[in-house]
Amino acid sequence: MAHNLRNILINLAGILIAFLLGAVVMIFQGYNPLETYEALFGYSLGNTYSFMTVLKNSVPLILTGLSASVAFASGPVNLGQPGQLLMGALFATVGGLYVDLPSVLMIPFLLVSAMVGGALWSGIAGLLKRLFNMDEYITTLMMNMIADFFTYWAITYPFFEKNANHPQTPRITKNGWMPEIGDFNTNFLVTLIVFVIIWFIFYRTTNGYEWRISGKNSLFARLGGVEIEKNYMHVMLLTGALAGLAGGLIIMAGPHRFIKGLGANYAWDGIMVSMVANNGIVATLIYGIFFSILQTGALGMELITQVPSELITVLQAVIVLVVVASRGYFTLLLSKMMTKRKLKERSA
Repeated sequence: MAHNLRNILINLAGILIAFLLGAVVMIFQGYNPLETYEALFGYSLGNTYSFMTVLKNSVPLILTGLSASVAFASGPVNLGQPGQLLMGALFATVGGLYVDLPSVLMIPFLLVSAMVGGALWSGIAGLLKRLFNMDEYITTLMMNMIADFFTYWAITYPFFEKNANHPQTPRITKNGWMPEIGDFNTNFLVTLIVFVIIWFIFYRTTNGYEWRISGKNSLFARLGGVEIEKNYMHVMLLTGALAGLAGGLIIMAGPHRFIKGLGANYAWDGIMVSMVANNGIVATLIYGIFFSILQTGALGMELITQVPSELITVLQAVIVLVVVASRGYFTLLLSKMMTKRKLKERSA
């Protein structure tokens, strides 16, 4: 409990410092930071529709963040979330174009298709590691570009929508669209279910324990009887499936088709989320929503205060730098404070 409280305090301190630095930048640029932050959070949290939009936009951030967090905490350096997201989106799109089932079957079919697409792409990198000892840090990065060009080719030629003005596919069958309950899109509900499953696997199963031990000390894990190679492939496939699911849910929640630039920076932002969360599963969920609040509110902030929305990109980067860089310092500082308090209690 004390460890969790310490992590919360460290993260809050890092975010506060980042916002203070952002305020200083705005003052030098001639903007009012209080009005800017008020517009930022008002546009993202000011009403039910805005908050539902935040939840919808947080889905790819959370899922790609979970993908990176599970990978980094388990040992593999999977940086292929952008490519895996695109392949998941492509698999879901193709499935939605050529298969038409009742919604109760179609939605699970497309979700699984997206996960298969992402897992296939990460599995290739995993096999290259197993067969040729190629570093997944390099192969997953290289495969991001291949996935980008491959999906661009796919939506420009074989799956191109006739008479469209730019590269895109036709819309998938409506039976594959994620249902909406008022302003709430159920893609976030799927994300919560996946989050619970990942948390349970990671913290309550033997495999999850072995993954965590391997991530901390692979030699100790190997000497303890852990099958490093088998677990490596399991982690690569699982994390690829999570990123692929993010791509599938983007398609299914709207725009219901694959368009050029679909992936945007979701996956890279998800990797940033995992870094700020220090690969914590629960923290990844929280930071995924927090970053979505910033990104969703950026447009309203620009409209109301004239502050460029690019400031939010800078703010996100500052949050990552401050939280990650100061994590060790704040940990040491809090440890000293707690030690002094305990010594005073004992002396009293």
